[in-house]
Amino acid sequence: MDSRNRNRLVLIAIVLVFAAPIVTALLLDASGWRPAGTRNSGTLVQPPADVGNASVTLADGSKLVWRDPQWHWTLLALPNGDCAQACQTRLAELVRMRITLNRSAERLRIVYVGAALPASAPLLAGNDDNGELAAYRAANPGDLALALVDPNGLLMMRYAAGYDAALLRGDIVKVVH
Repeated sequence: MDSRNRNRLVLIAIVLVFAAPIVTALLLDASGWRPAGTRNSGTLVQPPADVGNASVTLADGSKLVWRDPQWHWTLLALPNGDCAQACQTRLAELVRMRITLNRSAERLRIVYVGAALPASAPLLAGNDDNGELAAYRAANPGDLALALVDPNGLLMMRYAAGYDAALLRGDIVKVVH
């Protein structure tokens, strides 16, 4: 075999090495195969729910803008009824979790949607004007559920009351970095 044919075979082998994973992925996707387990701790909303039209009036009287040109993700804190002491403890935990994101903290905004919060809470707070977010609230009074909304106003993940804050942080880190 001369060097010209050998070079062609080497080139074909290189192309096959890089093309094989792509072809395999396309075939698996076309067949509808998905991995059995995922690494997210929340419940993935399939298909993502468009909450961009939900009217939320913030404490300062302005409306929450869902589609964010600065590419901020929104973590909705949705209590069932009044935010009791346990709920307020969970909110403080969320604020601390956001701080641990360091430089990426500015890419996540936490919005409390429920009854009035104490003025000392460093969160955006507002009211669900038309009850459009009621389906995502915590099931039991005094509990706190969360919903993660992407910068386009699509609800992507839900976290039931009793979520693990460390696992939540792991999910948040994946989307804001």
